[in-house]
Amino acid sequence: MGLEDITKKAQDFLGDSTVKDALKSEQAEDISDKLLDGVAGAVNKVTGDKFEEQVEGARAAADKAVGTE
Repeated sequence: MGLEDITKKAQDFLGDSTVKDALKSEQAEDISDKLLDGVAGAVNKVTGDKFEEQVEGARAAADKAVGTE
């Protein structure tokens, strides 16, 4: 299985209406918020908050893509 096959399968998976609905659920929002907060906190800790603005921007963009907010 090549990279193109994997990419196609991922696109098909993410394009499925059931998956889209699950990603826009309140449960997905709660889980994603916890995960994104943890990752952002870890990155800020490792970088000494040097890229805090960029990290928050990336976190906000990811948060919009998953969940209800």
